[in-house]
Amino acid sequence: MASDKSPKAISSDPATWAPETRLVHGGVLRSQFGETSEAIFLTQGYVYNSAEQAEARFKNEDPGYQYSRFSNPTVSMLEERIRLLEGEGAEEARGTATGMAAVSAAILAGLSAGDHIVSARALFGSCRYIVEDLCPRFGIQSTLVDGRDLEAWKAAVRPNTKAFFFETPTNPTMELVDIAEVSKIAHAAGARVIVDNVFATPLLQRPMQHGADIVVYSATKHIDGQGRCLGGLVLCSAQFLKDHLQDYIRQTGPSISPFNAWIMLKGLETLPVRVRAQSNSAAKIADTLAANPRIKRVLYPFRADHPQYELARRQMAGGGQMVTFDVDGGKQETFRFLNALKIARISNNLGDAKSLLTHPATTTHQRLKPEARAELGIGEGTVRLSVGLEAVDDLIADLEGALATAFA
Repeated sequence: MASDKSPKAISSDPATWAPETRLVHGGVLRSQFGETSEAIFLTQGYVYNSAEQAEARFKNEDPGYQYSRFSNPTVSMLEERIRLLEGEGAEEARGTATGMAAVSAAILAGLSAGDHIVSARALFGSCRYIVEDLCPRFGIQSTLVDGRDLEAWKAAVRPNTKAFFFETPTNPTMELVDIAEVSKIAHAAGARVIVDNVFATPLLQRPMQHGADIVVYSATKHIDGQGRCLGGLVLCSAQFLKDHLQDYIRQTGPSISPFNAWIMLKGLETLPVRVRAQSNSAAKIADTLAANPRIKRVLYPFRADHPQYELARRQMAGGGQMVTFDVDGGKQETFRFLNALKIARISNNLGDAKSLLTHPATTTHQRLKPEARAELGIGEGTVRLSVGLEAVDDLIADLEGALATAFA
């Protein structure tokens, strides 16, 4: 007997699709050849049917491509796919050559000499350089605050404050910033909010839904996911793109290459599968490390002992793929542990299919003075682990074996 239940109709609007579907089919531009895999348009320039069309194209009266420093079909597909994934609030997206190019563009494009930016002090080393060293060289004042302290954000606001910037969770100490509450403070002061969302990925946290204005990613990390190419992404409103970002990218040229954009497109297709598996493994590893007597501290947002566990549960959909922990010893014991690993490898990168460990005090955060590192909670025993796709039991055995060797 036939069922009276009508089949669910699927919309042709990609914005209504589930994230996994958007990441496979969103933003596709097929050529006349009807290719299945997105095409790589390795071209610098484009030809025009007439001189009149070229003139209209450069006057923005005729839609189309002019030069791959401005835009490119493969890059456009990447931008539209990440825009669809980010969802509400992400009216536009632009690809950049690296994650730091995305951060620089998002911050500098909208600021001028005489403006003021407030930033959380817990930042990746290069991000902190942009705020603390580079901005002041161009007359942009900056203030660093404890990102966890809402009163500190309020106290830092000046009449010329134009932007707030922070990452959450932070690199490497997993501090969280309350996106919704900090956004309210910024908007009350007339400032825009820029969030570096690289640790959480757009699958586990969507800052714009909590009030952020601009979101940046190092696509080099989880979006590529296999350690192949560099890339970055900026998501913003159509107004910010028109008033600030488009001209900045066009004139200064931090553009992503079409080949790298194609790699990132392929990475987005498998992002949900990878993030889910890596997050599950990371949670198990965090629990195992917390029970090891050779580990002093474990920081993982979805562990109940994380200082901001409730906030993590409120604004994140998962704990993520990153685990930070402190070896019970100094640099010597920590180096012995790192050197004893057989599967997980030492690297300054993260978000790879391979598990990677970093010693922040001597690599990513080495330019900070010892007192600044201590203020952030980065000690000689601090290790950042980016969990890969290996069997979790193998990773746990590798970590525990290396710890035993380090303290033998």
